[in-house]
Amino acid sequence: MTNPILPGLDIQAGTIFCIGRNYAKHAAEMGANIPKKPVVFLKPVSAICFDGDSVHLPTQSSEVHYEGEIVIAIGKSGKNIPESEASSYISGIGCGIDLTARDLQKEAKQNGLPWSVAKGFDRFAPISSFIPFRNQSLGELEIRLSVNSEIRQQEISSTMIFSIPSLISYLSSIFTINPGDLIFTGTPNGVGAIHAGDTITSEIPDLGCSVTVSITR
Repeated sequence: MTNPILPGLDIQAGTIFCIGRNYAKHAAEMGANIPKKPVVFLKPVSAICFDGDSVHLPTQSSEVHYEGEIVIAIGKSGKNIPESEASSYISGIGCGIDLTARDLQKEAKQNGLPWSVAKGFDRFAPISSFIPFRNQSLGELEIRLSVNSEIRQQEISSTMIFSIPSLISYLSSIFTINPGDLIFTGTPNGVGAIHAGDTITSEIPDLGCSVTVSITR
């Protein structure tokens, strides 16, 4: 089975890099300290789904949370990229939802174990169509998430602890990044539980991109 094509870009999806605790208010609501360097975890490509899809709540969890995020698609390979050159590696900007089995994550944290199970269920990474990057301001992107048309999260990218260019630079100091790789850049405060029957929308209004998924059991 081949990896899916990223909507809006003629690129197959690659590695899904995710950043935790990248907004101070979200770190606070999770009872976590502000990190001194990016908190990185990965999701499998099988977690990707698209606008209009449904997401089935896993039987292994009784507490799944939404996390609306700005998502960056990488357009070319790079390693040890200077922050000043990072934007040239961006192919597109979109938004997504980092779905998290919070109860499983809490259990993993308490036992000093990885978060992979809590983050990696099928369709736990809905993504929008991507807007080609043409030097849009990376510090003025508004991410917004609604549950059943009620806004739950709303924040500007300038309040990120680690900016988008700094994230690209940091990730490339560890991994070789490649075309189609995605970076979920972190979620603002306001995360919460979802339930069967809910409709979740993540959007970047100024860019006109959004992804809406329905939640089923």
